[in-house]
Amino acid sequence: MSTASPAPHPGFTPTGTISTAADRRRVVFATVVGTTVEWYDFFIYASAAGLVFGQLFFAPAGEQLAQIISFLTVGISFLFRPFGAFLAGHLGDKYGRRLVLMLTLVLMGVATTLVGLLPTYAQIGIIAPILLVVLRILQGISAGGEWGGAVLMAVEHAPKAKRGLFGASPQIGVPLGLLLASAVLAIVALPGEEFFLTWGWRIPFLLSVVLILIGYYVRRRVEESPVFLELAERKEETRMPIVQLFRTHALLVVVAALVFAGNNAVGYMTTGGYIQRYATDPKGPLGLATSDVLWAVTLSAVSWLVFTWIAGWLSDRLGRRTTYIIGWVLQLVGVLLLFPLVNTGEIALLTAGLVILTVGLGFTYGPQAALYAELFPASIRFSGVSISYAIGAILGGAFAPSIATWLVQRTGSTDAVTWYLAGMTVLGLIATLLLRDRSGIPLGPDHEAEQAVSPIRGLARA
Repeated sequence: MSTASPAPHPGFTPTGTISTAADRRRVVFATVVGTTVEWYDFFIYASAAGLVFGQLFFAPAGEQLAQIISFLTVGISFLFRPFGAFLAGHLGDKYGRRLVLMLTLVLMGVATTLVGLLPTYAQIGIIAPILLVVLRILQGISAGGEWGGAVLMAVEHAPKAKRGLFGASPQIGVPLGLLLASAVLAIVALPGEEFFLTWGWRIPFLLSVVLILIGYYVRRRVEESPVFLELAERKEETRMPIVQLFRTHALLVVVAALVFAGNNAVGYMTTGGYIQRYATDPKGPLGLATSDVLWAVTLSAVSWLVFTWIAGWLSDRLGRRTTYIIGWVLQLVGVLLLFPLVNTGEIALLTAGLVILTVGLGFTYGPQAALYAELFPASIRFSGVSISYAIGAILGGAFAPSIATWLVQRTGSTDAVTWYLAGMTVLGLIATLLLRDRSGIPLGPDHEAEQAVSPIRGLARA
């Protein structure tokens, strides 16, 4: 690694951010649009897995097993997120954040569109579910690389005092993606179950083509991260960033992953399609109308968006750690209230349960981009945030809907699901308490020595 220190790039300010407010607004807009498109694609699949894929692709397995398998296909994509994160982290730390964002957007869009064109099991037999799983794996690889690039583009462009707020911009792309996915599904479900099962479910997948074109255009207009440009000018990109990450920061990766796992397991009750299936199952205890439940999820996505944004802003004032602790308490309250409200069978109370849940979800998601970016040194930051996120997704949301389905089938009650989600929330709180607050730490390559000091309480160095 070179030790030369040429003059900073003309676009840099002394704090390592770009100089104009217009450029910053463009970055925020591009990260919001891009992540919204990415997660719309991801959540369309998860919702369809809860509503129709069991019947259309896995029916020969029997009704109950078909639904578990359908949810497992949601989870299997998480197993390939680390591969996407490793690949994207390597490319992002060596060749830049912007390149990775363009590649992941295109990969996700192609995979999603092809799902909308797939024949069902009744049409081509076992080949149909196999192709469905392959396309879901491609979505997982894309999602594994997308998040790290988006958050670093936002946070590394941000003024030091507004990293939480800027970092919340790609974070709100997740509830926006859920909102858009649920709203589109709710609209195509209006003509009735027969239309939805035959053609209606395909429409949201095919719409991905238009959204990808919009996202690609917006992202092409964004400049590369100033931190990466400075690393490139100094010729300080790490040759093998993943090797360096695990050699010096393996424990930090695990702790950071557990922080996200506590949020992700709970979030996937809606984003993974479990609540949608549980509430609409005609043979289940509730049997609510599909469109009504999808509109309830859509409204909860609006709440999730608002509180994600508020939490990002608040973390710039209270610190990331304090904001997270508040969020874990709120999330635990939401978990304990969720199923008692859902199980009333009243759509208004189900909506209230989902909205209350998203308050805590927003508070434990809004500060994540800034928190993760401030944990890792500049030269391996893309690898660090991407891999921590991907591992956290596996530990948290990968199989949460399948676990919830299995627990209800075994016990006949949702109480076990509540305790499972409460346990994951407490796990996230413990991981957060292990970390020091590093809000405002310099992010540029001039401060790698300061960044290398371990954020884990009780450890002097990584």
